[in-house]
Amino acid sequence: MWGIAYASITVDGRNIALMSTTTKDVEQPRVMEEMSFLDRWLPVWILAAMAVGLLLGRFVPGLNTALEAVKIGSVSLPIAIGLLVMMYPVLAKVRYDETRRIGADRRLLVTSLVLNWLVGPALMFGLAWIFLADLPEYRTGLIIVGLARCIAMVLIWNDLACGDREAAAVLVAINSVFQVIAFGALGWFYLQALPSWLGLPTTSAEFSIGAIVLSVLIFLGIPLVAGFLTRILGEKAKGRAWYEERFLPKIGPWALYGLLFTIVLLFALQGDAILSAPGDVARIALPLLVYFVVMFLGSFLLGRAIGLNYAKSTTVAFTASGNNFELAIAVAIGTFGVTSGQALAGVVGPLIEVPVLVALVYVALAMGRRLFPGDATVPTR
Repeated sequence: MWGIAYASITVDGRNIALMSTTTKDVEQPRVMEEMSFLDRWLPVWILAAMAVGLLLGRFVPGLNTALEAVKIGSVSLPIAIGLLVMMYPVLAKVRYDETRRIGADRRLLVTSLVLNWLVGPALMFGLAWIFLADLPEYRTGLIIVGLARCIAMVLIWNDLACGDREAAAVLVAINSVFQVIAFGALGWFYLQALPSWLGLPTTSAEFSIGAIVLSVLIFLGIPLVAGFLTRILGEKAKGRAWYEERFLPKIGPWALYGLLFTIVLLFALQGDAILSAPGDVARIALPLLVYFVVMFLGSFLLGRAIGLNYAKSTTVAFTASGNNFELAIAVAIGTFGVTSGQALAGVVGPLIEVPVLVALVYVALAMGRRLFPGDATVPTR
């Protein structure tokens, strides 16, 4: 990010300040200094967690079987625990008494729903056919990924980028309800109806509404209720000042601990599949990379264009670009089998999503200062 820096020259014995606009923003070092050690090096920890997971999955015999031995819904119990630990602190930070203002913001809600249920699936459908036209299994898996909209990790990315927490909680909840209603119908449309109209090959797939409902109830419902009760009871017992200044800083780091734990286990489960087919992984990764960047930047700029502030634009962007890979992988495995190309496409998803969305956190913070001058919601830390 480029900003203003100062230098000086001596004229007639006096120091005269000069301005330069070709040096990096002098505020950036201060931003990094005020971040916690864990936050400051988050990309390093995430890459390390991915590497550890891949190595464990590749070289520890029987690890996959052990992790999959007990499940909650269609998700491994250890991964489920990691997801719940990850989401609880974020949802405990939400000021639930302020969510009414989000529910009344029709511009925000409509924008999020349009991006998630019209633009996102259509973009993924197009990218899947552009990049994987000759690989029908991977293409189908990628389309299924595009149908599984935001949940879980979106709240982490939004929080790191200083998005609107209350808006994120409301949008994730609303999109989760839409997921139950729309996932099956959109699956039929993008795998059968639309390809048939365009003269393209069609694919059949079955979706369990019960499994989708269970996924939403567990991975959103449990931490949402826990976070809500913690906020209400904590403020009632000790007051808001104590809750936000003393309690939240203590539980806050657990969101990132849960994230790193989940990443290790997720990549351990799929490490062998990823490392045994690097060429296929690269083919699947390219359209996913394009998808995340286009969806995020397009949604972020759209938020600014329609008059949303930085915090809400950031929230809209992350909820639009994030995907529920747990659901996509479960559907692909349940329909096509654990060794199918469709399942591999779902597995590659978090391999690309995690580092890309972490990078987009920094992009949002940098763009915020340029695109939202004078906006009080732009972080200055």
